[in-house]
Amino acid sequence: MKAAFLPDRGVVKVSGDDARGFLNGLVTTDTGLLQPGLGRFGALLTPQGKIVTDFLITEAPAGHGGGFLIDCPKVLAQPLATKLGFYKLRAKVTVENLTDSLGVLAVWDGAPTTKLDLAFADPRDERLGWRILLPQDLMQKAADLLGATVADTAAYDAHRIACGAPRGGIDFKYGDAFPHETNMDRLHGVDFDKGCYVGQEVVSRMQHRGTARTRTVRVVLNAAAPEAGTAILAGDKQVGTMGSSAQGEGLAVVRVDKVTDALDAGTPLSAGGIALRLAAPDEVRNWQRKTVA
Repeated sequence: MKAAFLPDRGVVKVSGDDARGFLNGLVTTDTGLLQPGLGRFGALLTPQGKIVTDFLITEAPAGHGGGFLIDCPKVLAQPLATKLGFYKLRAKVTVENLTDSLGVLAVWDGAPTTKLDLAFADPRDERLGWRILLPQDLMQKAADLLGATVADTAAYDAHRIACGAPRGGIDFKYGDAFPHETNMDRLHGVDFDKGCYVGQEVVSRMQHRGTARTRTVRVVLNAAAPEAGTAILAGDKQVGTMGSSAQGEGLAVVRVDKVTDALDAGTPLSAGGIALRLAAPDEVRNWQRKTVA
């Protein structure tokens, strides 16, 4: 089992009598299903349906003051807290940025046998492991209790990429991507049965009409990885953009229709002069069939 403290993650707390309903009316996941020890994946969107920030969220037990703890990108923790404060109006809600006192420990390659406070399974994919919210100075103690070896963030990033989980800010741009483009619908980040939330109309339309033409896919690289943001070409035509990469694998945002055409024509893909291939080409073909159906 491995554990890595993620220095790019922060924690925002939302508490108060109205906290659950307040969040449920704003974000893509159903906060009505949350409880201590359980996490969910979700996002706050713009009214146009684009991602302001994505996050993991859990309910804090009474012993930790209750409320809801949001594991989000550190650079967006204060903007998220400010945005939520803007939305609260007269709701009985308190929003706090706890990033100075709480961070995120990722644990993978095994299931913890010791129950730690503020721990929950990563809801995106069981292979991603667990998240534990704690101060950074307790990282080693927590790892020892779990029997985990402390690893660096590069090891976790390689694991995240292999699991196909995009990271905002490198695999997609905040404010510019729809949830379907970052596979939130496949990573359990959008509840299509819950009530209204900000941006719901656009996201629901994309789901029911199958209009998501851009997707995040895993790619396999034949040489040193190109930088994130490098154009992916099929011949001389751009079909996508590289995201993060590690250990011969990467994530890329691609136009499903254009990549399918390239596959059908046998046109090789490259980025920055480096050859690459799709890790799951049949999955992309299936997305294309659903888009044109």
